[in-house]
Amino acid sequence: MIHGSIDLIEERCTSCMICARECPTWCITLTSHQEQTVPAPGARPRTHNVLDTFSIDWSLCMYCGVCIEQCPTDALVWGGAHVPSADRLVDLLHDREQLAPDAPRG
Repeated sequence: MIHGSIDLIEERCTSCMICARECPTWCITLTSHQEQTVPAPGARPRTHNVLDTFSIDWSLCMYCGVCIEQCPTDALVWGGAHVPSADRLVDLLHDREQLAPDAPRG
């Protein structure tokens, strides 16, 4: 497997923050909010996290794979394409749309 980029499979992400906490360079940032689920009759209400934002700063990333290894839901996976170089640092900050497995690289 080529370790060129990291893809986010958004529907698997539970916003647990493990990837951001375990990253040695703190290149991952995410925000979320809690929503209450409608319980089945007789059950108590439950809350779950909903992902609002997710980004990776490729100017900081070491491509070590710690975030991928630590993700309990396999929401982060190695992507095949390398992250293209950029003339500006701000262009190396990719959000969740750019981290989708089917997003164009470059």
